[in-house]
Amino acid sequence: MAVTLTNVNPPRGGDQPPSIGHLPDALPDVRCALTGVSVSYVHDPDKRWYVMRASYGRELKAQDTMVQDGTYAYVAMHYVVKRLAGKNVRRLQPLVPNLLFVYATPQKADSYAKDNPRLPYVSYYYDHFSTLEHDHTRNSPLTIPESDMFSFVLATSTRSEHLLVVAPEQCHFKGGDLVRVTAGAFAGVTGRVARVAGQQRVVIQLTGLGLISTAYIPTAFIQKV
Repeated sequence: MAVTLTNVNPPRGGDQPPSIGHLPDALPDVRCALTGVSVSYVHDPDKRWYVMRASYGRELKAQDTMVQDGTYAYVAMHYVVKRLAGKNVRRLQPLVPNLLFVYATPQKADSYAKDNPRLPYVSYYYDHFSTLEHDHTRNSPLTIPESDMFSFVLATSTRSEHLLVVAPEQCHFKGGDLVRVTAGAFAGVTGRVARVAGQQRVVIQLTGLGLISTAYIPTAFIQKV
């Protein structure tokens, strides 16, 4: 996968921390890698964050099509270091393969996930995780709360090679309090403090999908919400 297929503009991270800001203003724009078309995130009470599946690794292609259609569609990316020809090479790859996150009205989401000739490889990712027999969300298209997506996009738009998708048993949580990262590349991210892979990190929960861990976060950069 070519590293020129970007999912945010401008890139986040580096020496300048992202703005914490209010939710409608702090998320990066998404850009179509093929045409340069850019779409900004703007809060809309009629829209929800839908999780969609693109078969055979075509999530970036699906994102490009949706962005050109004026929809905020996000593919979480991270760098992976691989050893090639005796050298370490950083490659940009999807953090959660085959999935993209689409901010849309129910009608617009249906237009992408159901019998769309431009996106025949896209479908809803369904909520199979509810244990409540009469839960109306059971086996319905999975949606993610806006507050969780805010932290998820902020964290993954750093593209850090230290981002991890983790299982609960890999996290040693330090209490149940929510915290916010106040400085550094992950500033603005909200989650729970845990020890993961031997380091203190902040873990974000995406209901129905799993847990996402930031890179190492110093205690001085953590504040209880």
